Amino acid sequence: MNPELAVQLAGDTLWLLADKAVYHPAEQALLIADAHFGKAAAYRRLGQPVPHGTTQVNLERIDRLLARYPTQRLIFLGDFLHAPQSHAPATLAALAGWRTRHASLEVVLIRGNHDTRAGDPPGDLNIEVVDAPLLLGPFALQHEPDPHPTHHVLAGHVHPVFTLHGRGRQSLRLPCFVLDEAVSLLPAFGEFTGGYKIQAQPHRRLYVAGDGAVWALNG
Repeated sequence: MNPELAVQLAGDTLWLLADKAVYHPAEQALLIADAHFGKAAAYRRLGQPVPHGTTQVNLERIDRLLARYPTQRLIFLGDFLHAPQSHAPATLAALAGWRTRHASLEVVLIRGNHDTRAGDPPGDLNIEVVDAPLLLGPFALQHEPDPHPTHHVLAGHVHPVFTLHGRGRQSLRLPCFVLDEAVSLLPAFGEFTGGYKIQAQPHRRLYVAGDGAVWALNG
């Protein structure tokens, strides 16, 4: 089972990863959208019974990706922290420990709507924070899926999912990559996020991620 799938987009090669990220081999850049670190902590502050440990799980997934794919730059396409309450001590401690393990890695955050509310990551995380767009080869990296006048957009924000239908009432909802003519979408990386149902359309390529692999949807 192959955990990545190479695709051609805007005259360039991208690898779609089963762990809901994108690798740009020519730039040795790992792209992650909508990590939403500290979302569970924010919900617990509101009295909601949500699971613990989601931040650590997400960081361990990033560790595995960095070990597999030679990476010069890790770029977050918005929504790094979920809310002001995400600045919880345990969340920040986990992030600080992770950053210490990857001190030489260049990390960039393109601000998203949740980053505006949550505030920038603490300075000791050594994350460069920029406004959209960030140009990378033929791509404009953004959080919001708004067209760019000269570059193909890679964005997050939407949390795209696609529903596969089986026999009877059986169905399976999976995160998906959406490759359109001018704007393409990454699935949400975070473990504790919702999803927006995507429909097939002409000229749209859909790739679902699940069970450790990525595969194209036909028809």
